[in-house]
Amino acid sequence: MCGRYAASRSPEDLQGLFGVQKREPEESLAPDWNVAPTKEVYAVLERPVKDAAEPAPVRQLRRLRWGLVPSWAKTPEGGARMINARAETVHEKPSFRRPFLARRCILPADGYYEWVTGSDERQLEEQGKKKRPRKQPYFVTPADGSVMALAGLYEFWRDRTLADDHPQAWWVTCSVITTEAEKTPLAVAPATGPGSLAEIHPRMPLMLTPDRWDAWLDPARTDPDELRELLEPPPAGLMRAYAVATAVSNVRNNGPELLEELAAPEESTLF
Repeated sequence: MCGRYAASRSPEDLQGLFGVQKREPEESLAPDWNVAPTKEVYAVLERPVKDAAEPAPVRQLRRLRWGLVPSWAKTPEGGARMINARAETVHEKPSFRRPFLARRCILPADGYYEWVTGSDERQLEEQGKKKRPRKQPYFVTPADGSVMALAGLYEFWRDRTLADDHPQAWWVTCSVITTEAEKTPLAVAPATGPGSLAEIHPRMPLMLTPDRWDAWLDPARTDPDELRELLEPPPAGLMRAYAVATAVSNVRNNGPELLEELAAPEESTLF
């Protein structure tokens, strides 16, 4: 699962990292160390520029709302529930199969947050019988300090209650693709606590390594079998995880202090 993440890199940095060709000044977002569903986030995507003489796709840095609203939805209320799409079924689910073929994006992040609970409650969650209460938060991030490029989808939704020229007539929303969490040891694990991503949560957001960025963003790629090959998890041993303050559990808290590593967990995680 991916329910919160941090995204503090500047648009200038992202433009250079991802080879962005077009970024409007109004696309700028402030650094956000506690990105939650329904917030606006940066996304890298490729599509033709509106009203451009040349119809070729252009790599762009855009602002999207996190929580995908299908194009056929009557209202946008369900978007907050569609923050994640499972890699195993994204090609067949009605809400995701069309954007999977035509509207893929990368959501740049510093890393993501996940909350650890005891093994009994984790087993119930994996069986779909109980939602885990949030306890000790951990921050998961690339061990080498590089950007975490989350595989995502985006979609357009038209608000039919507004006029065509209304600035909010069109919503552009997104979802993060998740996959089964790694069971191999973390590159850097906390002194006490989980030793793998799977010990933190059974799911993890799918991180795309740089060698897959171009293929994932290319809208000319529409073969579902070829696209599903891009959903293979990244090589093991790239991530580190560490305990952070429970202040991150409140979405109103936001600042770089949320990423500070704790010497020891604030609450028992039953490890």
